Amino acid sequence: MANHFPSVAPPAAEITATLGPAEVVHFPLHHIELVVTDGRDKGAVCKVSGLRATIGTGAGSDLRVHDKRVSRCHCEVVARDGFYVLRDLGSKNGTMLNGLRIFEVVIAPGSTVTVGTQAIRFAPSLKWVPTFPSTDDHFGELVGATDVMAQTFGLMGRIASSDLTVLIHGETGTGKELAARAMHDRSKRSDAPLVVLDCATAAPQFIEDMLFGHVKGAFTGATEGTLGAFEEARGGTVFLDEVGELPLELQPKLLRVLERREVTRLGSHKNQRVDVRVIAATHRDLAEMVRIGTFREDLYYRLVEVMLPLPPLRQRQDDLPRVSRALLDRAGHDDVTLTDDAQAYLKAQSWPGNVRELRNVLRRAAALADSKVIDSALLEGLASPNLAVGGTGAVALRVAGSDELLGEDLCIRDATEQYRKAYIDRIVERFGDDLDAAADHVGVHIKSIQRLIRHYRS
Repeated sequence: MANHFPSVAPPAAEITATLGPAEVVHFPLHHIELVVTDGRDKGAVCKVSGLRATIGTGAGSDLRVHDKRVSRCHCEVVARDGFYVLRDLGSKNGTMLNGLRIFEVVIAPGSTVTVGTQAIRFAPSLKWVPTFPSTDDHFGELVGATDVMAQTFGLMGRIASSDLTVLIHGETGTGKELAARAMHDRSKRSDAPLVVLDCATAAPQFIEDMLFGHVKGAFTGATEGTLGAFEEARGGTVFLDEVGELPLELQPKLLRVLERREVTRLGSHKNQRVDVRVIAATHRDLAEMVRIGTFREDLYYRLVEVMLPLPPLRQRQDDLPRVSRALLDRAGHDDVTLTDDAQAYLKAQSWPGNVRELRNVLRRAAALADSKVIDSALLEGLASPNLAVGGTGAVALRVAGSDELLGEDLCIRDATEQYRKAYIDRIVERFGDDLDAAADHVGVHIKSIQRLIRHYRS
């Protein structure tokens, strides 16, 4: 099947900007034009910059028509996988293409869509805009000057001012919330709220209420109404942290909000129009979750108008001195310095918890240092005695509390995985359900402990 995008793309993914060292990243900028060629609204034109345009009678539709046979949110056109897709949104009277009623179909530029008595011509265009590496060594509170971070900051600067939905992907501790805050602060919505909802830590029975709010009397104990995240962020940004943890049964409701930009509070039948930008984040492989059926494909494509990858610390070790200095300054230890051997020690670590783990180590070191100098001996004393890396890269891992060695002949990645599983097992045995104490002992955020337990003990 031929590619229906109307221009030839450079060697980059359609909606995912792949970051590489010292190279220009091309950012896809879609323009969708809808022109009413026949019907009551003949001559009406809608131009949308983005991956999606909606048609309907509701105030939230991009092309709003006046036709009793057309539903409030009737249909949409979406750029997806190299094609444009026309999709009916559950309309009462259907969406027609070439005389046939459709539910979801690839649509070619120049096609005419019929809704009610309205004939609408579809005229898209696509331009690949070069995104150049940033010359700044920071973006908001994110810090770095390596090639990969220059590319990351360049992409963030390009998309910050848009209303495109962004999916930030990165390991635990890479700064996904900091990236979302920085893009909000540089957006046209910066004067409005940024509302953060952590899908990983919110109790499943409360997530729907936290997203959409409720009216008085919606359930036992609801003595007054409350706003959900989307209404609280009106005019601003909603940041959905760890969106991959959102229960499958709630995903259609989130999709509906993203499609229609309307929310319905629990206990109400009244739709509330919301004008928000959505930024989501995850450490999971959502594409794989779509493949195995634990994450909805249509929601995935709604969230991933732009994919922003955040690299782990081990892929930008030359940033460690700069990042360490910034972390110490923010913690109020601007008079504390790191010796050369301490910086070399930090660069030699793999940092599975990334910047969050580094921050905790530096804070403990600064608090325990006898002087205002942190050296490698102090850092080694704070490190786990259970991991030793040989000069050839071979690893000997000792199970906490025993003399058993793990994977002496394994590569460091596989051996580290074995060690982390054994380590988490011991932490759970020691602290049980007291995750606050476990997180404090390990030196990570409680969310990290929760994820590690789910990963290694599920």
